[in-house]
Amino acid sequence: MAALKYWVWLTTLPGLTNRSKLLLLEHFPSPEDIYYAQPEDLPPVEGLSSSQAALLSDKSTDRAEDVLARCAKGDIFLLTMQDALYPDRLRNIYDPPVPLYGRGRMPLFDEEAAVSVVGTRTCTPYGISAAEELGYQLAKEGAVVVSGLARGIDGASHRGALRAGGFTAAVLGGGVDVVYPAENRRLYEDIAATGVLLSEYPPGTEPMGSHFPVRNRILSGLSLAVLVVEAPERSGALITANTALEQGRDVFAVPGPIDAPNSRGSNRLIRDGAGLVTCGWDILEGYRSRFPHRLRPSPENLPPVPEQDSLPAQRAEESSTAKPEKKETPPALPVLDLTADTAGLTDDQIRILQVLTTDAPLLTDDVAERADLPIRRVLSALTVLEIDGYATQHGARRFVRTVEIRL
Repeated sequence: MAALKYWVWLTTLPGLTNRSKLLLLEHFPSPEDIYYAQPEDLPPVEGLSSSQAALLSDKSTDRAEDVLARCAKGDIFLLTMQDALYPDRLRNIYDPPVPLYGRGRMPLFDEEAAVSVVGTRTCTPYGISAAEELGYQLAKEGAVVVSGLARGIDGASHRGALRAGGFTAAVLGGGVDVVYPAENRRLYEDIAATGVLLSEYPPGTEPMGSHFPVRNRILSGLSLAVLVVEAPERSGALITANTALEQGRDVFAVPGPIDAPNSRGSNRLIRDGAGLVTCGWDILEGYRSRFPHRLRPSPENLPPVPEQDSLPAQRAEESSTAKPEKKETPPALPVLDLTADTAGLTDDQIRILQVLTTDAPLLTDDVAERADLPIRRVLSALTVLEIDGYATQHGARRFVRTVEIRL
């Protein structure tokens, strides 16, 4: 906590740009060393003006202590660039955010096929439909869907990912404890419960127009690719696409009618070389070899099974004469006898064990519905059950029971 105080002190100094903070961190081992450095000890830092260096004379930690108190109260985590959970993908862009505040569960982004889905807020019904369907497909096929929780395309892509039972990350233009826009409150709560909300701005920061173009570099920085669903000629989504190209990310776009104003920007991206997308697998197929255990095509994207009579005659003959293989009987599951002793399990955990099956993975939402429990309590109980070896996860947010129970 003491070390975090100096990170927050540095990153909340009024007037100090993110780039200035990065330059200082290149010259000092830690923010604590910057805090205790005297003006005469400050080395000449290329790109840091004397007026910016003078800001370091403000040694008050009141702002930092207030931010840390908000984090503790609001169940908000703080990642610094020295933390293992801070993604290398993001650390290696030109202007990475020095801190990352978050609510929810931070995934290992470097091990995920993350795709940012962006587009205009003033979208058409076609754009909403395409964004939700593509968010659903990407999540269903194993990708993490990243977007900005704005109205329009952003919100639709998040909803699609959640509908698929997948993981989605929202990068905000204000503090992670500030819901914006208000109409997305329920979506905000769903993502906080099952995904992650991220921001470089401290808790309590109200969204400002200038924040959104800046946060776009984080959207693309966390991802392998950016998908533009619907964007007019002047659109923040095009800024994200250009930033993605500068970061070496892939850019894709959904085509739209040639006379539709909201599709002029995305159509132009395709004309200039962006990948044309009609389904999620158009994007993910290129990453399958890198993430073989993450990505799986939907049945409609699998190659057709050859007809029996199209097999060579020899293979067909061998197939007809071969002896059927003896199926192995799966080993019996261990028995958890709760008739006399609850084994330290809570009522919630026992109820969830009764709901789970040993062969058909259930989504956490379905578990919550069948157990008649709030999703937050279900997620907490499942975590403990998984640690204790009584349940295991199969894919994104799907669980099975690993023991037979007696009640």
